[in-house]
Amino acid sequence: MTTAGPLPVVLLPGIQGHWEWMKPALAALRETRDVRTFSLTVEDGQSDPFAQWVGEIDRAIDQLGTDRVVVVGVSFGGLVAMHYAATRPERTAALVLVSAPSPRMTLGQSEALLVTRPLTLLPLFPLFAWRALARLLPEVWTAIETWPGRLRFLASHGWQVVRHPMYPWKSARWVREWQARDLAADCARIQAPTHIITGDDHLDQVVPTSSTRDYLSLIPGSTAAVLTRTGHIGLVSKPAAFAALVNEFIHGLDDSWSRRSA
Repeated sequence: MTTAGPLPVVLLPGIQGHWEWMKPALAALRETRDVRTFSLTVEDGQSDPFAQWVGEIDRAIDQLGTDRVVVVGVSFGGLVAMHYAATRPERTAALVLVSAPSPRMTLGQSEALLVTRPLTLLPLFPLFAWRALARLLPEVWTAIETWPGRLRFLASHGWQVVRHPMYPWKSARWVREWQARDLAADCARIQAPTHIITGDDHLDQVVPTSSTRDYLSLIPGSTAAVLTRTGHIGLVSKPAAFAALVNEFIHGLDDSWSRRSA
């Protein structure tokens, strides 16, 4: 089962779990190829979130009417994408990890507290939210050159955050699952061409770019690119440039895919 044309994409969101936070990137990618996405959720009684997400990606590929796709994972979604590529090599034509934490990354003190005691720390959540905003403001200032553009972006992105809020107890469970698994071992099993995208070193204050670049040593043959003048959210602050980096990486794969599908 194949489809002619550019390779389709399955795009996975970050730790907040909502695909809506990625709408600008989704729109930019859809200008050149078919894209599917979904929000990260875990059904009641599901003991293994990663197994559920593997099934969700399988269903997204089936909906595309194809047998192989490019799996693009953003931030925490990169860990999910990487696990999928290791688990389903026959369905992964290529893998793109965007500002994804290394599976060997250790949590800072505040992050560790959120993971182990998310409910007891709920009263402090506004403080954590303000700190997250403070981390992103320098990036927005650099990525978008005009004040009207910055204000429009903050209003649009902020609206998505308000409409689709992050639930700390859910995210904490997912991080605990990540920390309990040997996801680094998955990297050695990945057969698909892999590309690592980061922002500028000094602008990503969420996941250090050195952590993302750790995949270059973990996944044999992987390559890397920098989405300049961005940090952690470059895919939404500069979506056209982000889509261009993804398309540049998989352009050669598109050619061989089209010949195979003809």
